[in-house]
Amino acid sequence: MKLTKKSHACVRLEKDGRTLVIDPGGFSEPDAALGADAVLVTHEHPDHFDEGRLRAALEADPAAEIWTLRSVADRLSAAFPGRVRTVGHGDTFSAAGFEVEVHGELHAVIHPDIPRITNIGFLVDGSVFHPGDALTVPGRPVRTLMLPVMAPWNKTSEVVDYVREVAPQRAIDIHDALLTDLARPIYDRQIGLLAGADHGRLAPGESTDL
Repeated sequence: MKLTKKSHACVRLEKDGRTLVIDPGGFSEPDAALGADAVLVTHEHPDHFDEGRLRAALEADPAAEIWTLRSVADRLSAAFPGRVRTVGHGDTFSAAGFEVEVHGELHAVIHPDIPRITNIGFLVDGSVFHPGDALTVPGRPVRTLMLPVMAPWNKTSEVVDYVREVAPQRAIDIHDALLTDLARPIYDRQIGLLAGADHGRLAPGESTDL
């Protein structure tokens, strides 16, 4: 499997000539969803879900499909009947040749005064876990954890403890658009020293084989 990091929380997975994209939101490249056989969306926040970009991807490829939670599906399903599938915690499905499990139900707490929305994470091929905006523990071994490294709803101690609890072989940063280059070495050092797993980050457009 080839993993390509796109900007912020978006990743692109390729295997056997097919492509799966997760969370091509408004902080990601305008063409992040184009060419995908399947798109997974963890929740409705605009840095993870850009309706216009998903519509463009589905219009460009009549065979492309989306798997997501109800709050996102309700905004797209009428225009693309049979191609937008609603899933939730505990569901399993096949998308573009990848086997996917759904884990989690709620977005992390931003502030007690802000109502929590739904959020799901996706475990792909039993190997790569993208939690969206939550520190969801899938409850089974994970080789590669896509790690939300910096967000309004987390802090470094939580990020480190999350990696320790999931115990992946490697953690690769996502949710990093708000993190400046000046601060990145601090995060790299603290997570690398404390989390207990191989930790790395990819520049937008950079790829690695898993």
